[in-house]
Amino acid sequence: MGKGTETGRERQDGKVRFTDEELKMAKEADLCAVAESLGYTVKKAGRYHTLEEMDSIRIYNRRSWFRWSRQHDKGENGGSQIDFLCIFAGMGFKEAVEWLLDFEGFHRGRGLQERKNIQKSLPCKNNKTGREEKKPFILPAPAGSNYYLYSYLEEKRGIAKPVIDTFVNAGLVYEAVQYHNIVFIGKDTTGRAVFASLHGVSVKNGRCFKCDVAGSDKNYGFNFVREGSRKVTVFEAVIDLMSYITLFPEEKCHMLALGMLSDAPLATFLNGHPGIGEIQFCLDNDVPGRKAAGHLMEKYYCMGYEVEDFHAPGLYKDINEWLVAVKTGIKDFERKNVPVKTGKINR
Repeated sequence: MGKGTETGRERQDGKVRFTDEELKMAKEADLCAVAESLGYTVKKAGRYHTLEEMDSIRIYNRRSWFRWSRQHDKGENGGSQIDFLCIFAGMGFKEAVEWLLDFEGFHRGRGLQERKNIQKSLPCKNNKTGREEKKPFILPAPAGSNYYLYSYLEEKRGIAKPVIDTFVNAGLVYEAVQYHNIVFIGKDTTGRAVFASLHGVSVKNGRCFKCDVAGSDKNYGFNFVREGSRKVTVFEAVIDLMSYITLFPEEKCHMLALGMLSDAPLATFLNGHPGIGEIQFCLDNDVPGRKAAGHLMEKYYCMGYEVEDFHAPGLYKDINEWLVAVKTGIKDFERKNVPVKTGKINR
């Protein structure tokens, strides 16, 4: 985003005027806090911060950022908090500035001193009780068509169209109007959407844009309920969940994607479905995934559940990577050759 777009003049996207003061306030937002609010994990790395999900990102002085692996992509390799929201949250300039003003507790029409006085009591800032107020959860506007969604999931991820149809028809997956991001929705036992994550449809340098929708309740995950089943299969990511169903369409158990390695969504799901007695963990076949699987198997075994560990074979990182290899003929599909662990794992 060039400097010419960040003035107090009239904009093309909605013709909204921002004063120099408002733009200055937007750029005073703590970029580390902004990134965390989008679902990223911020880590201190010497004199700067980085993101666990994208270690090529450098956040300097908690105000500006640079992406070292994308220097050839002009306009997308660094900038201000505004640029960060435009690139990693799919916002337009107007939406990004307004989001940052709201994030900082600044409202148009108020003077600078008044804004500073109320800053600590507004969303995403600690109030007088020391508790953090949660931002409102609002699902992104739908595109009206799922063309890019189907193209990406079928052609690039190898997921069967009937599987995609199932989730689209269930109202759990749709395409957002901005940047055509895929929206994966997590619902509670009443069918109310309480969590959502965004997944980009373009792959650059082997990565796609990913983040949680602001205000999501991370005690919930993307879940697909099969009434009457006493088993739940647990994944890290929704795409692995959909890939598993593509590979094993005969499976009729509950499905849950954590969206992380914390088991908070699993605890919530089990509490809402007390008839479950068996848990199959299908976490990634990498060091963090294997470590988490071992820990969670032992934890839930001790709680009285039957537990099983199943993961992609060989050097495949996850179920989707395995599916793509099967679809392209690189790997023969034989589940019987995949190691499966059951019961308590010894220390």
